[in-house]
Amino acid sequence: MGLIADILLVAGALGAAFYCFVLAGRLRRFNDLEDGMGGAVAALSVQVDEMTQALAGAQNSAEGSTDSLARLTARAEEAAQRLELLVAALHERPAAGGDTPESADATVQFQRHGGDRVA
Repeated sequence: MGLIADILLVAGALGAAFYCFVLAGRLRRFNDLEDGMGGAVAALSVQVDEMTQALAGAQNSAEGSTDSLARLTARAEEAAQRLELLVAALHERPAAGGDTPESADATVQFQRHGGDRVA
């Protein structure tokens, strides 16, 4: 009985050793940097770094665009205020009595390229 127990114990140990050997091979292939999961993790890490740099560049560009847009908006508001003042001044200006072309006595003369005058 003791001999059978020893044989079963050795067989179990050999089975466990073989199972550990198979698992070690699978783990080695899994962590392989060329084809396995380790390579995928390394590639994703590089992509994350590249995307972080691209995001930082985009943020810098957006900040520059925001500053430029703020300056342009301020200029547009100043121009709008000046235009409002000009329109208000135009409405307040008194109408001139005899300065309009309809009431003028002068004849309009046109000059052609050859220098001929037509009245």
